[in-house]
Amino acid sequence: MSKLKFLFLAVLVIALTVTSCTKDPDPINEAEVLIEYLESDLSPLGKDYVSTDLPSVMAATELQTLNAASQVYIIDIRSAADFTAGRITNAVNVEPANILTHIQGVNLANYQKVAVVCYTGQTSGWATSLLRLMGYSKAWSLKFGMCSWNQVFASRWNNAIAAGNSQAANFVNTATAKPAAGNLPLLSTGKTTGQEILEARVNAVLAEGFSAASVTNATVFGNLAGYYIANYWPLAQYNISHIPGAVQYTPKESMKLAADLKTLPVDKPVAVYCYTGQTSAFLSAYLRVIGYDAKSILYGTNGMIYDIMGTNSINPRFSAADIMNYSYVAPTK
Repeated sequence: MSKLKFLFLAVLVIALTVTSCTKDPDPINEAEVLIEYLESDLSPLGKDYVSTDLPSVMAATELQTLNAASQVYIIDIRSAADFTAGRITNAVNVEPANILTHIQGVNLANYQKVAVVCYTGQTSGWATSLLRLMGYSKAWSLKFGMCSWNQVFASRWNNAIAAGNSQAANFVNTATAKPAAGNLPLLSTGKTTGQEILEARVNAVLAEGFSAASVTNATVFGNLAGYYIANYWPLAQYNISHIPGAVQYTPKESMKLAADLKTLPVDKPVAVYCYTGQTSAFLSAYLRVIGYDAKSILYGTNGMIYDIMGTNSINPRFSAADIMNYSYVAPTK
């Protein structure tokens, strides 16, 4: 072998060796890393959030008691105009997208709980879910939102149940089986640890806003084939009545990686529904963080089969009894 040829081969071997040694490591499955982290004791809450903690809702009666004792920090995420027009005493107004940065600057040591308040309990459920994922265990969503505080603010829920039988003729009791488990969503934050990926994803979901995480029942029924519909109820109530084609997922059991989570599709929006749209708002926030295009059906079955819910003891339902008529702060006239 000539010297020149030998030198060429030696250089080639060295080049291949260097390339092999400096080659980027195989990319991690970010969704899997994140989910395993959130289901572990290492998560910010120190427990499996979706199967033990979700949802976290407080009634207006508890908020009133805690507020009177100065034991609650109240974050109102409604519009500035509506906040100014009428608000709970001691509440502070924060844009939903800024709720995480806001709470990071608050000393919560002197408060038992943080109450997140919106119009109906749905946007606050979504926001509270994101806060609790980040470890803020004191965060709770006000049940039924400002609608439960005083009749002055109750129009959104009153209007929802006034049209609450809009889909009653369309519900069925024919079960739809879960599909085979598939792939997890593709996340590309560029981060490698569960905490880093979580922070990036929570910030992304906050930036999207609740509008990306919600859908009306009219929109879903107008295109049933365009959504994968997840019924988040116990099986016994699913068997009574559900949206056509809906697949049943048991609360606090089914959404685990080792259970049925991977039966959710990654190529279609997932429309999640519950009784009131509050638990599904919590769940849609979680699912969006881990990469699914999840959307909570607004007002749940209160806005679709209100009378059927009463007949079959499918609860809870919003009613006049949920409106406490507590005092509030309003502009001086």
